[in-house]
Amino acid sequence: MKEQKRGNPIALLPIGVFLIIFIGAGILFHDFYTMPAIVGFLIALTVAFFQNRKVGFQEKVAIISKGIGEENIVTMCLIFLAAGAFSGSIKAAGGVESTVNLGLSIMPSSIAVVGLFVIGCFISISMGTSVGTITAMAPIGVGIAEKTGIPLPICMGAIVCGAMFGDNLSMISDTTIAAVRTQGCEMKDKFRENFFIVLPAAIITAVIFFFIARGNAGSMDGDLKFQIIKVIPYLVVLIGALIGINVFIVLITGTVLSLIVGVGTGAFAASEMFQKMGDGITGMYDITVISIIVAAIVALVKEHGGIEYILHVIKKRISGERGGEFGISVLALLVDCCTANNTVAIVMAGPIAKEISEEFKVSPKRSASLLDIFASVGQGMIPYGAQLLAAASLSGLTPIAIMPYLFYPILMGVSAIGFIIFRRREVDGYN
Repeated sequence: MKEQKRGNPIALLPIGVFLIIFIGAGILFHDFYTMPAIVGFLIALTVAFFQNRKVGFQEKVAIISKGIGEENIVTMCLIFLAAGAFSGSIKAAGGVESTVNLGLSIMPSSIAVVGLFVIGCFISISMGTSVGTITAMAPIGVGIAEKTGIPLPICMGAIVCGAMFGDNLSMISDTTIAAVRTQGCEMKDKFRENFFIVLPAAIITAVIFFFIARGNAGSMDGDLKFQIIKVIPYLVVLIGALIGINVFIVLITGTVLSLIVGVGTGAFAASEMFQKMGDGITGMYDITVISIIVAAIVALVKEHGGIEYILHVIKKRISGERGGEFGISVLALLVDCCTANNTVAIVMAGPIAKEISEEFKVSPKRSASLLDIFASVGQGMIPYGAQLLAAASLSGLTPIAIMPYLFYPILMGVSAIGFIIFRRREVDGYN
């Protein structure tokens, strides 16, 4: 194996500062709304700027500018804004309420949360984006919580869990593509490897949500009147997502249809439609700015040697094939926690994971599978990741409120660890 630079553990300080401030303030004041996430991230960014005085201020600005301009970051921000336009338009048109009422008139409230999870699984596997899935489904989750009395964090937890299922398995997901490319295996082999690991986790998650929802569902609040015409924009979005149409095309189409339906049904005047769309976009400003700040922090953490330190520590402690698999898993998890982007984490950790797999005879398909799974485990749980931030922003919650209901990422990790420990050793497909 190639020699890995030692890196610098102090470079990870900004991430630690954010977690201490954000979580500490919530515990201290018994209210996790006390510390706005954007303030915590700005403090962390300030700490990152004061590190490594050998690098000048302007050079640091250039570093973070490059990080902010990274393709995944720009794409994510654009998804947020497009989702905001759709959310504002469909809500103003009455589409959210009609869609929720239609759903609850068909299925009992006891399985509504399971439905959110399952639909999230299918949409995310079709679209290949967990963030896009969350932004599309969050308003429905809010509506179901209001109508059934099921706590909102449970509903949002189900949506995030479903979103992470597809993000990890979808053939068109950035994480899947990155994992396959960095490890040199076939897409179909990696899919099969992943599927049998995550399926038990998905089934158990659905069962848990069923019992939780059944125990928390109250009587229906209000009537269940709906207009099919107001449901059409959502149906178009959901069907478009399921057949794999690009997320931007899906959201833009849904926005246009929502504006047409809203004006046509008299929900708002033609002169108000751009205002309604703008209100939705404005509501996504916080999450968009937070994503930019997080990208800036990550860029400086990487520049100062924080990621190199993690890679160095892990590689030093690996021995044997099973140890190699655990090493790849921990590597993906920790790098994701530091980058808050599972695609970026896989791209950064991928070359090191490839070295580990070659050294300890881990098959490429298994290496790719573990990279994707554990990057998703981290991404689905960290309170500063785009998924939880988006879910929190669209529901008015804090990421901390949703975290207790993220059963799927936890169970996915447990299932993967079980496979590492108990599955027979093989070198099939090893090159």
